[in-house]
Amino acid sequence: MDAITARCRAVAAHWGVSALVYGWAMLACLLLGGCATLPRNPVPADQIAWATVPGMPDVRGWAGRPNRDMELDFEQSMRDERPEDFPVAGDGRIHYPHLALSGGGANGAFGAGFLNGWTATGTRPTFKIVTGVSTGALMAPYAFLGADYDAALKRFYTTTSDADVFTAGNPLMALLRRESLAQTAPLEALIERAIDAPLLAKIAAEHRAGRRLYIGTADLDARHFVVWNMGLIATRETPEALALFRRVMLASSSIPIAFPPVLIEVDVHGKRYDEMHVDGFVAANIFLHAGIIDPQRIYTRLARAPATYDTFMIHNGQLNAASTPAERSLRGIAFRSIDVAGRAGMIGDLFREYAYARRDNARFAWVTIDSTLALPEATTFDPARMKMLYDVGYQRARAGPVWLSRPPGMTPADTP
Repeated sequence: MDAITARCRAVAAHWGVSALVYGWAMLACLLLGGCATLPRNPVPADQIAWATVPGMPDVRGWAGRPNRDMELDFEQSMRDERPEDFPVAGDGRIHYPHLALSGGGANGAFGAGFLNGWTATGTRPTFKIVTGVSTGALMAPYAFLGADYDAALKRFYTTTSDADVFTAGNPLMALLRRESLAQTAPLEALIERAIDAPLLAKIAAEHRAGRRLYIGTADLDARHFVVWNMGLIATRETPEALALFRRVMLASSSIPIAFPPVLIEVDVHGKRYDEMHVDGFVAANIFLHAGIIDPQRIYTRLARAPATYDTFMIHNGQLNAASTPAERSLRGIAFRSIDVAGRAGMIGDLFREYAYARRDNARFAWVTIDSTLALPEATTFDPARMKMLYDVGYQRARAGPVWLSRPPGMTPADTP
């Protein structure tokens, strides 16, 4: 967001506006923006629970609420899976690998490098479940499809620049828009180029072969974290399914305040409305199933042999970043607050997934960016810095990969 601040100053200088006059103009825009709202067609409050996606009523669920449609779909995955994807190990059990990818903006370059380095070790498994939030949502389809898409993942996270993701434009117009500081038309176009009909067909094929891809968004109307069954959406193989797939990815990457929310059309008793969705990190920075299904219970009941799962979580950020003075400004306070809340939320997310793993006697493994590394703002897409982070992630994976086995604070040696 430094680019936006710099643009503000440049506009003032260009028009010869004094600091005082410019300040009053900015204040006026803020007041006007705070007193007005943009038009939309939201679901009536008493009908939110009944909203479904037109033609696709079974493709999502709310976190913390067991979802029968999602459960039946996962049961079907057990009947459809290829035995060679999930063989019986030497201990007589099937170990189903689960992969969760966190948010982190441009720092997703670390996760991209880690996945590529993991492939290079020859030990990267075929994942039963892949989930993503925010930047993790952008890489999740590639991670789901496997090593064949490692090159595309590397290209995305080492060549993308700010101009490929957002346009800041005139800061006064940003304030008048009243919903975001920047626009994400470039990111929307980038997603459209990356997620085309042939790629959607490949995701659908893997879904039919018993694997699952989930992405999370935050529904601001319902105030819930929403888990989207992206593979099931892909199996519909219609223009509407492709459009929804892309919009969910865009929504999951739309950082509130910085980027505009994404409106998703829904149906309630034959009437059409819109829901407002933003970056999933608002509710969860990383997740595996969010309580919508219980994989271990289904494995125990339907697997070909005694089964458990291995949880692998890639955190595209730092939990113990260096302390720095916060900027005393609206922008500085807002974004530092989001950063602090995100780190705290990530710690809670790790403990939640650790609790599930302990309950199910499953493996818990995660990795994060070393706290000694100086990171830029996650909203700054600088190809040179992203290439550096990609290399860091690649080398971390090539070294083992070496995983942390407990949440931060439980064991000193496990604290990054």
